[in-house]
Amino acid sequence: MRVLIVGAGLLGLTTAWFLRRHGAEVQVIERQAGPGMETSFANGGMLHASQANPWNEPGVLWQALRMLGREDAALLIRPRALPRMLGWSWRFFRNSSLPRYLDAVARNARLADYSLTVLAEHLAPLGLDYERAALGTLKVYRTQAELDTAALFAERCRDFDIRYSIQDAAGVVALEPALGPVASRLSGGIHFPDDVSGDAHRFCRALAEQAQAAGVELRFETTAERVLLAGGAVDGLMVDGAVERADAVVLAAASHSPRLAASAGLSVPVQPIKGYSLTVPMQHWRVKPRLPVIDEHFHAAVCPLGDQLRVAGTAEFAGFDSALTPSRIANLYALLRHIYPDEGGEVDARQCSEWTGLRPMSPDGVGIMGRTSVRGLYLNTGHGHLGWTMAPGAGKLVADDIMLARTEIPAEDYRLARFG
Repeated sequence: MRVLIVGAGLLGLTTAWFLRRHGAEVQVIERQAGPGMETSFANGGMLHASQANPWNEPGVLWQALRMLGREDAALLIRPRALPRMLGWSWRFFRNSSLPRYLDAVARNARLADYSLTVLAEHLAPLGLDYERAALGTLKVYRTQAELDTAALFAERCRDFDIRYSIQDAAGVVALEPALGPVASRLSGGIHFPDDVSGDAHRFCRALAEQAQAAGVELRFETTAERVLLAGGAVDGLMVDGAVERADAVVLAAASHSPRLAASAGLSVPVQPIKGYSLTVPMQHWRVKPRLPVIDEHFHAAVCPLGDQLRVAGTAEFAGFDSALTPSRIANLYALLRHIYPDEGGEVDARQCSEWTGLRPMSPDGVGIMGRTSVRGLYLNTGHGHLGWTMAPGAGKLVADDIMLARTEIPAEDYRLARFG
């Protein structure tokens, strides 16, 4: 079987790897000059089954309305983006009802747990170098009410075999000594020991090398223009004006997947959600952070990646605008100072890397994967802020679906057909 994959980010490369392991002939088409150069480039760095909850939690509509126009808002809606995403927004807020939200949490937790298993059992033996760390993640809280609410939600993690421990402020600092200067401001935290972290871009480059060595063809600076059909089934792709025949096509092009799917007559409800990050050198920090920390009060995440610290913490509905907005970047520097006031207050912005990327988000917060109503056309997109977490499992799930192998979790829970 010959399979064309659009996108050489986390989702495209993992799908390609597992398809090749099945014996398929695989070609990956990527418009950038190398692997992992867009959405996968500088994400939050965490792979965490503990954070499988979608953004559209109950009450998110009122939170979003209160944040309108605030540049420091964790979830910012740009008015200019609203006209093109009204239908999607209605679905997004509709899926914030408690029953729908809990169903999405369950599907995400199942996939995330499976994904971490796939990473450990199938990809770890490759010896990929991507600053992997397995110390878990630590969520910290600044009020007792926040901690109490989080503890109630954490109880649901037991249903998905996700381990955790609740810590007081002293326990938090014992796990992460770099939080010592803010210990008096913390009510406590929750440690999830089975979460891992790593540099997604380095992972993409390392896996791309392995995939090429295994026989996967990677074509960079090449643009997939539309899906080609014959008799109602996939016949290939139009690529830079030339026809590429294939038995199957996988759209793993993040927020650009809907445009390509539309050329085959499919409507894929995925919107770009803009995220920002900083990469901060830590060579001269007196106390370097050891493990990823999520500060729920400030909606910020910091993740050590070797001698660097990745800072992420905002989401913006702004369409396909990929410009670095100075106020949003300034907000990340402020968040860093809140979490690590001693070291963060001395950071030189000239030595930091500032980045923004477009996360592909589905309206229910669950990825869209696997076969579609067009024979031979498959999807692997819509994972939003969980793309790094889901990539190993999603890649294997889609590859198994294409090759008619038994899937280890229910593939139908993630298909496009659920949207009717």
